Amino acid sequence: MARRLNFLAIDLGAESGRTILGQFDGSRLELSESHRFPNGPVRVPYHSNRYSLHWDILRLWNEIKEGIARVTRKQEIELAGIGIDTWAVDYGLLDRKGTLVSNPFNYRDARTEGMLEEAFRRMPRERIFELTGIQFMPINTLFQLLSQVVNRSPELEIAETFLTIPDLLNYWLTGRVACEFTNATTTQCYDPNQGTWADPLLEAMGIPRRIFPEVIQPATLLGPLSPLVAEEVGISTNVIAPACHDTGSAVAAVPAEGENFAWVSSGTWSVVGTNLPKPMINDASLKYNFTNEGGVGGTFRFSKNVMGLWLVQECRRTWATQGQEHSYSELTAMATRAEPLVSIIDPDYAEFLPPGDMPARVREYCRQTGQPIPDDKGAMIRCLLEGIALKYRLVLERLESMIGRRLEPIHIVGGGTQNQLLSQFTADATGRHVVTGPVEATATGNILMQAVALGHIGGSGECQQVLRNSFELSNFEPGDKAPWDEAYQKLLAVMAQTTG
Repeated sequence: MARRLNFLAIDLGAESGRTILGQFDGSRLELSESHRFPNGPVRVPYHSNRYSLHWDILRLWNEIKEGIARVTRKQEIELAGIGIDTWAVDYGLLDRKGTLVSNPFNYRDARTEGMLEEAFRRMPRERIFELTGIQFMPINTLFQLLSQVVNRSPELEIAETFLTIPDLLNYWLTGRVACEFTNATTTQCYDPNQGTWADPLLEAMGIPRRIFPEVIQPATLLGPLSPLVAEEVGISTNVIAPACHDTGSAVAAVPAEGENFAWVSSGTWSVVGTNLPKPMINDASLKYNFTNEGGVGGTFRFSKNVMGLWLVQECRRTWATQGQEHSYSELTAMATRAEPLVSIIDPDYAEFLPPGDMPARVREYCRQTGQPIPDDKGAMIRCLLEGIALKYRLVLERLESMIGRRLEPIHIVGGGTQNQLLSQFTADATGRHVVTGPVEATATGNILMQAVALGHIGGSGECQQVLRNSFELSNFEPGDKAPWDEAYQKLLAVMAQTTG
């Protein structure tokens, strides 16, 4: 029997973080959660007239060390490797001594308001897209950095090094300064055709080029834990850069065969896309605001973000502050009993992006669009889930029109697969066969890339076989498509109404 190898995936999401132990026997992977901790934005008074939103990066760093120590000291397990993945676009800045300058901002902070327009004054929108191939979203790193330029940020003036969040944590683990490819591409500061940072763009924006370090590929061995950290957590082991963007790791765990499939990485955000051998940067992808983010094995993730279960999470949080606690399964059960397809929302409506009273915002949206207002929690949650599934259809249809072929099945991976109602709605709305799993796709892809980096798995074909050996998948078939076709037309109508 093959010796079992132990890998630790450190997976940080916008709502929580986990350390996941992966045990690999050469053909099959078993996962177990070893540590979980909350995450979320921290509000700090800013210039006495508003709040700014930050990540509590030092607490997250402490939790990471605790997660490693729990495995190595309490479970007495020897680790072959450690890998970190996180959300994209946010970053930390280091000074000339390698010290973090300030707490990283949360991408939902209001500092990027008006920055798209400012960027387009400095360089045409078409040229920015030509250089980067990245969809335009106010949360993007480019616009966060531009806000620091415009506001003459002292942090940016003294910064010597830019690191995305997983790169910052890898730096603290190992001392190595580098940006991993899948996360670097999300910044909208990277030129995927040239394979380097987009110098003409950075110059036009006034963003100092000197702060951007080398870019490394996923499945790169960064080095051992630094002696200080190794002593603290009780182990010396390899630190590996998997796909450090959580969506990159999740897509690496899609158990698909062939090429004609679509994937949805479902969680706080949903990302809908397919894999391509090179970026698709043209008039159509600019028009539809699609993105070309780096993937594993030399691929690009041609995709588009859809506001995902953030909408449900914010409803649940709002109700909890009002003394009405409900689990996600309870909310889904309420939604199952609600009347279908009553009010149709665009989940990407701009007012849904910031934290706040989501139920009130949805009610106001329905008022503005002349639709019935959801009158209870079940109706509210069903409205949100149906809207997400219908938006998947819109993105999928545009995606297929650009690549010139039909994509089926749709593979849904990630924590959102636990919401089987959303999976069924996706099959119904798109008229496609849907396959869901694995649930822990991000951690799975993270661990697979660690194994590839150390030579224990040969590449994508072997990864697919390991996935099929390791996880039970669920299947969903579409039902009556007619009511969903009618609802889809309503979605297009309300989008036209709310976007002008």
